[in-house]
Amino acid sequence: MKVAIYSRKSKFTGKGESIENQIQLCMDYGKNIGVSDFLVYEDEGFSGKNTNRPQFTKMIEDAKAKKFDTIICYRLDRISRNVADFSSLIDDLSSLGIGFISIKEQFDTTTPMGRAMMFISSVFAQLERETISERVRDNMRELAKDGKWLGGQLPLGYDNEVVNYISDGKEHKYNILKVNEEEIELVNDIYNKFLEVRSLTKVSEYLYKSGICGKNGGTITPSMVKDILTNPIYVKSSKFIHDYFKLNEIFVTGDYNGCGYLTYGKNRNGKKVDKSNWIYAVSKHNGIIDDIIWLDIQRIVDKQSKKGCRTGSSKNGILSGILKCAKCGSAMILTYSSYGKGDDKVKSYYYKCNKKYTMYNCSNCNVNGKEIESFVLDKIKVTDKDVLISEYEKVKSSFKSVKPKSNTDIQLEIESKEKAIEQLVINLSENAGSSASKYIIVQIEKLSLEVDALKCKMDEVSEVSNSVELEMLNIDLIVDNLNKFNKLVDDASVEEKKLLLSSVVDRITWDGDLGEIRIFYHGIDGSHFGGNSLCLDTDGFCMPYIKP
Repeated sequence: MKVAIYSRKSKFTGKGESIENQIQLCMDYGKNIGVSDFLVYEDEGFSGKNTNRPQFTKMIEDAKAKKFDTIICYRLDRISRNVADFSSLIDDLSSLGIGFISIKEQFDTTTPMGRAMMFISSVFAQLERETISERVRDNMRELAKDGKWLGGQLPLGYDNEVVNYISDGKEHKYNILKVNEEEIELVNDIYNKFLEVRSLTKVSEYLYKSGICGKNGGTITPSMVKDILTNPIYVKSSKFIHDYFKLNEIFVTGDYNGCGYLTYGKNRNGKKVDKSNWIYAVSKHNGIIDDIIWLDIQRIVDKQSKKGCRTGSSKNGILSGILKCAKCGSAMILTYSSYGKGDDKVKSYYYKCNKKYTMYNCSNCNVNGKEIESFVLDKIKVTDKDVLISEYEKVKSSFKSVKPKSNTDIQLEIESKEKAIEQLVINLSENAGSSASKYIIVQIEKLSLEVDALKCKMDEVSEVSNSVELEMLNIDLIVDNLNKFNKLVDDASVEEKKLLLSSVVDRITWDGDLGEIRIFYHGIDGSHFGGNSLCLDTDGFCMPYIKP
């Protein structure tokens, strides 16, 4: 058997628990159990508050390479003073089949009592994690009530303002966000430009060519554009936004009142943490983006992240990115043409299949842009909204029927088994060294596996439930957009018409041979929810073919 000896001391000293004394005691212990081959790892001048130490890191790398069978140290706190770090180490060593021995505490994972100590350590580690998490969350909630800015990189559109106040006779101060009028105008431009071109790259390119820079003078990259579009600091808080965050398993605090949100706990030590630990709080700064627009943009950005950006966009064509070829499924892109001379020259645009002149040789006819756009808008306006809403309600009811029941029963079963484990650990500590101890350990391991399985099952139930709730929220948003469509579309700009269309319509197909337009609405045609197809057929409607 080959053994690794680990020793650590915060300050250099030749007395007491010096590095040399620790190593000698560990060697003596190893020789008593028949070990003659040792690897020694020494960290002198390093604290035990964390495991960021050079020799400790090297020892873990050697452990993964199976260069030794067991680690011996003089005392547990030589490894770490953090219970969670220590428990994590034990788990890692166990998975590698490497034992761990602490001389002072007689902690030996190769014995029943040692394994019992491992379980006890895990209980303390879990308690520490939960206590810290709850304490941090409580602190964040208190800070969020005042909309306090905790520091870091300031978002585009805002500056930091220091607020001074007197409490208990002492002067205190905290930071809040203050609108930077020049920058907030740029943020609005970025949102509007994205609604026009529907491309992160094109927005970034537009800003670069226009000589527009970020807060610190750098180029605004596509990823930075995405961060701005998805940052809740800019959206006006509302019930829809609250529900959207909650269904994405994000903790939300504060009353929705039109102010923006501040985010807490998204990163820890430079790394993004699980969403369940995030906190979104309604702040005191005013939001600048309407909730429905912001949610529509989240849908577009999310869809592009998964499937790529929609092809085609233009300052003229309101169907860019929505109109598809019925023959091959490609996007119908805008092409411009003109006829006549001088003052009589007339410019027009039409949609053609993107793959018409490629190797696919699609034969679908081109279609006049203004005519098909006018026709589509008129058809949507005269469509019986009550029929559509009725269909949405049917889909919503079907979701309710498949929504899993509460996982309360699973949670109760988990708590019951965890209590049983705690009792068995107590029994094990009282019967250490007896023949019954190995049976108790087997039972503890069996119950632990069952608890893990139940937790996985509970996560699956929660995931399905949240997914269903999110889809039902999407349906509510679509219905709200349908109700707004007729009131707003006539007076809307080109960009606004694009937004209104995309908020209710997933895609429109054009078949030039049949003269058929089919309008597919969100949520019922399978684009989001996997339901049956519901579309508006307009047989007999044929646009004139325009030669390229």
